[in-house]
This record gives sequence, structure tokens and C-alpha cells, in this order.
Amino acid sequence: MSKAPEPSRQRTAGAAGSGGARSPARRQFVFDTARLLCGVGILGLGLAGYQRSALARPPLALRPPGAGSEEDFLGACIRCGMCVRDCPYDILDLARPESPVASGTPYFTARSGPCEMCEDIPCVKACPTGALDHSLSDINQSRMGLAILSDQETCLNFLGLRCDVCYRVCPVIDKAITLELRPNARTGRHTMFIPTVHSEHCTGCGKCENACVTEEASIKVLPAPLIKGSLGEHYRLGWEEKKKAGGHSLVEERGIVDLPDRLPEGMKLEGHFDPGSERLPPGMPGSGDAQLVPSLPPGLGGAAPTGNGGATAAARGAGGRSLPLEGGR
Repeated sequence: MSKAPEPSRQRTAGAAGSGGARSPARRQFVFDTARLLCGVGILGLGLAGYQRSALARPPLALRPPGAGSEEDFLGACIRCGMCVRDCPYDILDLARPESPVASGTPYFTARSGPCEMCEDIPCVKACPTGALDHSLSDINQSRMGLAILSDQETCLNFLGLRCDVCYRVCPVIDKAITLELRPNARTGRHTMFIPTVHSEHCTGCGKCENACVTEEASIKVLPAPLIKGSLGEHYRLGWEEKKKAGGHSLVEERGIVDLPDRLPEGMKLEGHFDPGSERLPPGMPGSGDAQLVPSLPPGLGGAAPTGNGGATAAARGAGGRSLPLEGGR
């Protein structure tokens, strides 16, 4: 009767032995699984951070023709690569994670390969979502970027030499880029042909940057929002307002005082007239002594005009100088 419990003790010992054998394998499995999950999580966080950094950096690469604002383009582009496939010159490429633009989106770099301005614009036709505007039918109306003469000190034309390469390769020649004539002060007898970019006509194709002969391009093409300024809505251009008014000046009858120009001391510009600090040349309307305006406005040393809006007022500004009314404008 005393030996009956022995089989039970043997079964208990066997179960304990098998459980002990399985325990290290179970722990190793849990450890390997946790390590794998941690590795996947770290990799995912790394890729997400890389993608966020690519989206946060300014997009220095240029988009294909027909792309709208960067925000709208990224929202519509599905990263299919159809535009890249249909580009006949292999200019377009898809951004990789290390690229300075959102991964998977099409772009091109002007210095290495500009847009060839295909008349049928096959990349736009290939876009299935409208991220590239299908209404674009004239390649000269595309706005891929904007050229800017970023370094005058290295531009050969600014140095007084003749290059004109950026001007001559421009597909919208004499509109997007023109040559402005300027005297060469260094030689005193030559003319400099200065490349000038006109943003309203520049397509941003990148041909000028690609063709620039300097080691680092003196003219660059960048996305327009990075370099193009904008006038505030409160600005009114006098010559435009005059044109709208049928050639009638909007300021001559309002007694507006023209303040002196702020030029460096001793500087005199040939052909320049400043009605706020100089007398009108003889014979010009308003050059008589009876029509004078203060050189400084009231409260800053000048006398307040009297009479018909100041048209016949005589006043003296700082230093006792009498200044003519800007009636010749």
C-alpha cells in the first residue's frame, strides 16, 4: 500500500522535465519575435522620418509641364511613373527616398537635363489623374520653374565679354530672356549685353542653366515660389493707373509733395531729375519762380502749401532752398 504513489511521482517528474525542456525554446521564440517586431518598427519609423524630411525640405527639383502648385501636385500624383515612361528624352525621373523631393514623384534637374519642350507634351497626356494639367496645349505656356541670374560676378556678359548662350538657347527668345545694353564702365568704350529674365514669359524649361558655359551655372532655374516676389495688393503703379484713366494723371491736381531722392552724397546721375530737390529745367511747365513747393513736407521743416491745392503756393524748405512744383510731370 505504501508503494502506490510512486507512478504519480514519476509522471509529475516527467511532466516537469518536459516543461523544463520546452521553456528555453519558448523563451527564445518570444525573444526572437520581439526582436523582429522592434526591428520592423525601427525601420518603419526611419522611413517615415526620411519621408517627412523629404516633404519638409524645399523642392529644388523641377516638376514636369502642367504641374500646378506643389501642394496640389502632391495631392493628385499617384506615383505611377507614366509620365516618366512616356518622356521621349528620358529627362524625367522618379524621386528616391534620398532625393530632396517627395519620394516616387516625377522631377527633372535643369543642369543635367532640361525639358526639351515637346510640342505634343506626351508626359502630360500620359498622366491618368490630372496632376499634370491636360488643358495645357501650348508648351510655351507651361511654368515649370523660373530662371534667375544668380551670380553676376561670374556671368561672362557681366564681365564685359560676349557669351549670350543662355539668350540664344531660350525657346522663347526675345521674350523670356532679352539682352539689355549697358555701357562698360571698365573700358569706357564698349557695350555690355546683360541677360534679363522676364518672368511672365519664362517657361522654366532649364535650357539656359544647362547651356551656361561657366563651371557652376551663373543662371539657374528653380521653382518659382522660391525666387519670385509679389507686390502687395495695396500697391498701385502710377503708370498703370494713368493708362486705366485714359492718360489722365491721378496725382497732379492733388498737391502731392515729391520728397528728395536719397542718393549717395556727391552722386549725380546723368539725365536724372529729382523734383523734390532740384529746379525744373528752364522752359518746362512749372519752372517759373511763382510755382514752388517745399523740399520737405509740413512738420519736417517745410511750409504748408496754401491756395488751390498748393498749385500757386511758395514755400522754402530746409536750408532756405526754394523748389519748383512738379508741374512738368
